[in-house]
Amino acid sequence: MTVYLVGAGPGDPALLTLRGAEVLAGADVVIYDRLSVTSLLDLAPPDAERISVGKQPGGPRTSQEDINALLVARGRAGQQVVRLKGGDPFVFARGGEEAAALAAAGIAFEVVPGITSAVAVPAYAGIPVTMRYSSTSFTVVTGHEDPAKGEGSVNWEAVSALGGTVVVLMGAARCRTICDRLIAAGMAPDTPAAAVQWGTRPHQRTLRATLSTLADTDPQPPATIVIGEVAAADLAWFENRPLFGRRIVVTRAQPQAAALAAELLRRGAEAIELPSIAFEPPGDLDRLVRAADEVGRYDWVIFTSPTGVARLFEHLRDARSLGGVRVAAIGPGTAAALADRNVVADLIPEQYVAEALLEALSGEVGPDGAGRVLIPRAETARDVLPDGLAAMGWDVDVVPAYRTVAPGADPAAAALLADAEVITFTSSSTVNNFVDMYGADAVPEVVASIGPITTTAARDRGLEVAIEATEHTMPGLIAALEAFFTR
Repeated sequence: MTVYLVGAGPGDPALLTLRGAEVLAGADVVIYDRLSVTSLLDLAPPDAERISVGKQPGGPRTSQEDINALLVARGRAGQQVVRLKGGDPFVFARGGEEAAALAAAGIAFEVVPGITSAVAVPAYAGIPVTMRYSSTSFTVVTGHEDPAKGEGSVNWEAVSALGGTVVVLMGAARCRTICDRLIAAGMAPDTPAAAVQWGTRPHQRTLRATLSTLADTDPQPPATIVIGEVAAADLAWFENRPLFGRRIVVTRAQPQAAALAAELLRRGAEAIELPSIAFEPPGDLDRLVRAADEVGRYDWVIFTSPTGVARLFEHLRDARSLGGVRVAAIGPGTAAALADRNVVADLIPEQYVAEALLEALSGEVGPDGAGRVLIPRAETARDVLPDGLAAMGWDVDVVPAYRTVAPGADPAAAALLADAEVITFTSSSTVNNFVDMYGADAVPEVVASIGPITTTAARDRGLEVAIEATEHTMPGLIAALEAFFTR
């Protein structure tokens, strides 16, 4: 087997290379650093062993010798080992030492390069490390060595004389000494400088100053320092995204929670997944199976959620079973779930609530009366739709397709909620379950609701709703969040 020295990139999980994701997917054990993005560990198989060897400033340390020995031991054991390191394994990451130890022990290894923070972090801050005519070269140096004590091999006088852009990695703690040393070596005190903290992460922060004043901004690690004319460039894009820096709790069930979290991340937010709802088979599954077998007897099948679509289709022979049956869907998400199964909804009400569907179906009642309707839905749900249809003369069969349950509370939720700014609710169940699990006092300050029914449930539990989506969909909820924070 092989030991893979994998660069995890500077922090944004989307910057992991395809090769890095590939070897993680086959890992038996992942040995990772503190600055590696922990969400990348989810790319490894669930049963893969995960070992943290991160070096905590001022805290416990795993020596490099111990890490080397661990890699050799696991490699000899015949395991596929992934050594996950922040940035690039061969750029100030001691990957060369680990590769040398493996080579000396006769262990097969492969280096999977990563995107180095020396280039990516300035780019995320809107600072190009080179610019034609003003900066045609860049120098990357480590700030981990103390220039005041004459440590290491960094020749700061030579760095100053080179010109171009200087990028200092791991230099936040020694920022003042480094800047003073460069000024003493002849670099102009008013040279533009910047420090980018937690680069490429949702809580990135860019501090802009000059070489003589950068230390006064008190940059905190991890930080990438950029010195040179390019540091005056302000081509910000990452920090200008509409939800940048917002910590938003997602309460949807998996896997829908992951999809919403990904959309929030694209807009700059940090999504905290705390599902307050999960789906289980209904108490009487036989009813759903019989309904699927006899679906051709109905005039309409009405789907109220993507989960209802998924559960009924698990028991249909195939889409041909719906031949001759008209299909209605509440909301584009439900319609999309049908489309994924090559079924086009015949009816989608303009408003994505039961009342709007009732109004639309009222025109389907002919002189000979109404027909038969099947509604596969949650075991517990509002009766507005079936009662309204029955009052019109429809013969309605409501069949439980699934039931919603509250998952166990996350033990780490208290700390996560304390730092969160916004919470999103997408159904009455997510509201009620969340409050039951964590209490109303744990709810973040800004409550965002997908629509009026969810809003009513939140207010009934004593919550003040600040955001309600005009369009009662996930894109509508995201648009409402963006509009709120733009205001």
